Amino acid sequence: MPATLRQLRERRASVSETMKITRAMELIAASRVTRAQHRARQAVPYNDELVRAVSTLAARSDAIHPLTSEPAQSKRAGVLIVSADRGLAGAYNANVIRLGEGLLKSLRAEGKDVHLYTCGRKAHEYFAYRKVPVQQSWEGFSERPTYEDAKEIGESLIAEFLRPTTDTEGVDELHLVFTRFRSLVSQQTQIVRLLPLEVVEGQVDHAAIGNDSPPEDEDEGARPAEVEYFFEPDAATVLDRLLPLYIINRLRFALTESAASELAARQQAMHSATDNAKQLIESLTRDANQARQAEITQEINEIVGGAGALTDGQD
Repeated sequence: MPATLRQLRERRASVSETMKITRAMELIAASRVTRAQHRARQAVPYNDELVRAVSTLAARSDAIHPLTSEPAQSKRAGVLIVSADRGLAGAYNANVIRLGEGLLKSLRAEGKDVHLYTCGRKAHEYFAYRKVPVQQSWEGFSERPTYEDAKEIGESLIAEFLRPTTDTEGVDELHLVFTRFRSLVSQQTQIVRLLPLEVVEGQVDHAAIGNDSPPEDEDEGARPAEVEYFFEPDAATVLDRLLPLYIINRLRFALTESAASELAARQQAMHSATDNAKQLIESLTRDANQARQAEITQEINEIVGGAGALTDGQD
């Protein structure tokens, strides 16, 4: 049954109000993603110096640390999945959850028990609905994570990794599933083994902050001269202080990358929704005009028919 003119006008008004909301959400996401990129770039110098310090210490000393020691046999793995607290971000949440599910299946296929950790309400709700146990969850800061948020997550995961593995507690390895921000139109889900650490001398992870190339002022051909290092009070103590900071910093970058990716995905989704709403309004406007013309034509025919009947009656 074709819609009446009143129904078409009501639908057009409803779609118009929805378009205002999606347009506003698009503009908000666009402003926030720029700030998220800026925050990530500001942390680059600290990240570089911390990575250099850890890699130099690991390469120049014989100190052995539990965070860098490979277990003789890995029996249980921990997986942290970073998602968003809200929806309306296109396929952002679905992509990271799908990759996380694939990692869980792969680890179980290797005969490992898996402990699941989630960051973001969407991932927690997804696995809770499917009766998948979640050991610990963090929510409420997916769009604007802080160092304190990363520190809280990092300290919990480090404590779980350092705890002796029993039937119910402790993990032998930790994996991180997050979304890397490449550009406003490109985001890529990634899996990173967080613990135990693999530290290489001179390694600076520019890719972790969405920058595939080293800084412009860094001469690729230059090699630093040999320097003798002295560690106070000793290498083991310094390593014990630096490695937790290194883990927390990697988590902070992953959270920042995920926040920028979420906002960029939401901006794209709302832009597409706004365009679709415009097209739907145009289509409803054409249908409404056709319905109005049909009503006018029908009214004219009724008037002409009535006038003709009156004339025939008088004759």
